[in-house]
Amino acid sequence: MTLPVLHPAVRLAGWLLVLLAIQRLAGLPLFVALAATALLGRAILARAARLIRRTRWLLLSLLIVFAWGVAGDPLWQGFAAPTREGLEEAATQVGRLLLVLVAVAAFLETMPLGSLLSGARRLLQPLRRAGIDADRGVIRLMLVLRYAEALPRPRDWRTLLAAPAVPVSESVELDDAPLAPLDRVLLLAGVAAFAAIILV
Repeated sequence: MTLPVLHPAVRLAGWLLVLLAIQRLAGLPLFVALAATALLGRAILARAARLIRRTRWLLLSLLIVFAWGVAGDPLWQGFAAPTREGLEEAATQVGRLLLVLVAVAAFLETMPLGSLLSGARRLLQPLRRAGIDADRGVIRLMLVLRYAEALPRPRDWRTLLAAPAVPVSESVELDDAPLAPLDRVLLLAGVAAFAAIILV
């Protein structure tokens, strides 16, 4: 028995729901989810490690802001003591961000750029009625992703100024397949799940 191939829009919507659900995790469920990421495979974990390395200062900033910025019982009696409540909140926020980075790495590693862009285009199409051009949004998304991949790791601000321009002659083939009935059902279920996550 072969599993049905889902439309890229369904996979993208499911990934967005995962990101929303991560923001509800705390305590033991968050720890279990982080431990389970070890089963995702070497390629995904390597990409996640690169993302984590790029955001290490943001992770450190979150730790400092919450550990020393949340009121509560001091961890020790003395100067510059973080609070227990602050450390718990810092661990929760850092854990969520780590899980988000792993989810981003898994998504980018398993979904080709063309499929990602076609899924985004399909999800943005209902916004045409509001005057939003889905094709322009997809092209900008592609440029941002390519720029992020081509941007070197800067040692200082001069490196960013000297970085070569990203080539603009690249072409990406989009698979503009229509949504199957199963895809439509799953997208409607995704909308219901989104409402449930927001309202809970």
